[in-house]
Amino acid sequence: MWPANCWSEQGLLTDKSMKSIKRTIKVGVVGCGYWGPNLIRNLRQSADCNLKIICDASEQRLKHMRKLHHDVATTNQFNDLLQDAELDAIVVATPVRFHYEMAKAALLAGKHVFVEKPLARTVAEGEELVALAEQNGLVLMVGHTFLFSPAVRRMKEIIDSGDIGEIQYISARRLNLGLFQKDINVAWDLAPHDISIILHLLDEQPTSVSCQGSSHVNRHIEDVTMMYLSFKKNRCAFIQNSWLDPKKVRQMTVVGSRRMIVYDDTEPLEKLKIYDARVEVPAHYDTFAEFTYSYHYGDAYVPYIKQDEPLKLECQHFLDCIRGDTTPITGGQAGLDVVRILEASSNSLKLQGQAVGLGQANGGPKHSNGKSNGHNGNGHGVVLPAGARNVLAA
Repeated sequence: MWPANCWSEQGLLTDKSMKSIKRTIKVGVVGCGYWGPNLIRNLRQSADCNLKIICDASEQRLKHMRKLHHDVATTNQFNDLLQDAELDAIVVATPVRFHYEMAKAALLAGKHVFVEKPLARTVAEGEELVALAEQNGLVLMVGHTFLFSPAVRRMKEIIDSGDIGEIQYISARRLNLGLFQKDINVAWDLAPHDISIILHLLDEQPTSVSCQGSSHVNRHIEDVTMMYLSFKKNRCAFIQNSWLDPKKVRQMTVVGSRRMIVYDDTEPLEKLKIYDARVEVPAHYDTFAEFTYSYHYGDAYVPYIKQDEPLKLECQHFLDCIRGDTTPITGGQAGLDVVRILEASSNSLKLQGQAVGLGQANGGPKHSNGKSNGHNGNGHGVVLPAGARNVLAA
């Protein structure tokens, strides 16, 4: 159990000021396995951040962190971060199954929170985290890093300018060999990136979600999935994910009525290509002979994009939000929108690909025993799963 002095009798911290912070922001990071070290590196590079403490269950990982960051404290006890009165914010970079418990405890302790994607394992958990942040005036931000990619930002500008016409459909492929996760399927692991980009580009939520997949390595966890998102105005999006592909693929195609965009994140420089290609149907025709589709092939061009590390921009944005200079681009509500789609995809998988309206989503990813790892409904207290009182590395 977390120490009782972390929250008031009502379960919410009441003496923590929610005013913007103008001094150097003191941050703690929990989880320094696969992705945590990248967050640590970028936070260390910011003049606005004082990385005060790193937490992980693995002494081996902490030893490695001490070699890289000898002036930063380390601990294997998450409570040390919660009880540190000087700490302004906590970054949660643990496995997904700990996101909700740790983010909730941090919010109850009055800390601003950055949590890696996805925000939580169920909509119910995500809704509670969003509500806690709002009630306490705290920043809750989710690590949808690709929304800080200069290429994605440029793509959004091009779409909003009307240059490619009306968006007709979007297809995305995110494939690689591994890394296999133990507590979520490949859709929950990889699709959040593409879902967040698609929602950002279209600026709307899908009306329904369908998903099909198969399990080949672990029969309880899908390692190959295909997701279909249906939107208004006859628009749709396809997302293909796999842990069983020999080649790393990070590609998205946006088909407009006038032009098309191909975004390839594996390209070192030419990440965006605009194709002056479209299909035109004659407005009037009297005979079948007069009816012919017109296939327009024009030039392709590569727009200039100033390169910068998306994670660096994301970390700085989190700090700027804490300082009161802006509001989160990938705030709690944006993270919750992604979880709603993921939860609907899980329900669709159980229904052999049947379309699920977002209002029908009511269950998160499953453990191998088939039981939902959903919201514990305990109100104010936070209880971590057995054997996980400290923290596991991401």
